[in-house]
Amino acid sequence: MDFNELKSFLDSKVLEYNNPKFIESDPIQIPHQFTKKEDIEIAAFLTATIAWGNRKMIIKSSHRMMDLMGNSPHDFILNHSKDDLKKCENFVHRTFNGVDFQYFIKSLRNIYEKYNGLEAVYSKFPEDSNNKNALHHFKQIFFETPFEQRTTKHVSDPMKGSASKRLNMFLRWMVRKDNLGVDFGIWDSIPMSKLSCPLDVHSGNVARKLGLLGRKQNDWKALEELDFNLRKMDINDPVKYDFALFGLGVFEGF
Repeated sequence: MDFNELKSFLDSKVLEYNNPKFIESDPIQIPHQFTKKEDIEIAAFLTATIAWGNRKMIIKSSHRMMDLMGNSPHDFILNHSKDDLKKCENFVHRTFNGVDFQYFIKSLRNIYEKYNGLEAVYSKFPEDSNNKNALHHFKQIFFETPFEQRTTKHVSDPMKGSASKRLNMFLRWMVRKDNLGVDFGIWDSIPMSKLSCPLDVHSGNVARKLGLLGRKQNDWKALEELDFNLRKMDINDPVKYDFALFGLGVFEGF
């Protein structure tokens, strides 16, 4: 396929998958349970954090996190007691356990009390073209309170080479506006043009088959290569092609 044919093909796949039917089998259904901005972003952040592996298990574990927080994540983050926190100690999703979940709760309280929320932290560092600095500094702020070393692996850092798939997915959910009912678009401080594709095994493999990615590792350098090529197709909304790459890989076995 030449460039125009490839763009037309991917645009058609975006339309096929970027609709409310996508929500039914995707972890994004968890924050879609809520209407309050803070509830949505906290639910989205926690869900994105454990979004690796079997999607049904991700959704099941995310529901359990919401249940443990009384299905009022913002209120729970701000007002939880030691007893509330203790109820979370047995939570496990793969390598993310109760120790990690308890720290995330405490760190999020620090972020909402000290920095006025997740959006304010992410938008403190707007000078780069792809949120690399914002993601890096977010991790520094997230771990500015006492923590156990094991928990740091659950928040990635692009400065260390990570493609930061889960954080980029979270940003897509929060920032992207298209009125099609999947992404929320509730953050105004970050432009869609700076969003990066949540690069994983599925989207990476499809991107390579389509000639959008040459690098073999799914790391930050690969993400920048993919970003460059997707921005040629839509400089204002490059991450919309995540729907196409993910859909082709997961649903079509492309």
